[in-house]
Amino acid sequence: MKYGYMRPTIADTSCDQQLKMLEPICGQVYIEEHDSAKDRTELLALLQNLSEGDKIVVGQLFTIADSSRHLMELLELLDRKGAYLQTLKEEIDTERKREYSLSKMLNHLVEFQNEIIRERTKKGMEYARKHGKASGRPRKADENVKKAIEMYQSKKYTLKDIKEETGISKSTLYRYLEN
Repeated sequence: MKYGYMRPTIADTSCDQQLKMLEPICGQVYIEEHDSAKDRTELLALLQNLSEGDKIVVGQLFTIADSSRHLMELLELLDRKGAYLQTLKEEIDTERKREYSLSKMLNHLVEFQNEIIRERTKKGMEYARKHGKASGRPRKADENVKKAIEMYQSKKYTLKDIKEETGISKSTLYRYLEN
């Protein structure tokens, strides 16, 4: 039997996109209510219900695992149960083991790691935005910039003096001077 598994992501918070991909090809779909790496009750239920020959289908590798270690643990468990994993985006199907070269698998692993980083970064930025925190490098106070420009244009101060007095670096000063 093919079982679908999905969980919310920043790009698909309601799992609608994943459901469109999995529902037509899976007999049953397990959906997590949250995107947290902890307390994955639906994944645990799915893993307990697996029988030999069953297959878990996910939209992408990042959906089922949160780290390389977690992925390896899941693959080992599936192997012990005689079950398989299929990912639609990466086109991985562990039932067809002999079709994958080492370079292809490494490429998938690198992309998997990038997806983890992207998702965690987006989550952090979304959390910060919801809590009123600005992202990016903090802006320098306008009075310090004005003072640094005046000091530079007076030609009486070195760049080192300007930085010590205002906290404005050479590159920041030049960036403001270009505008």
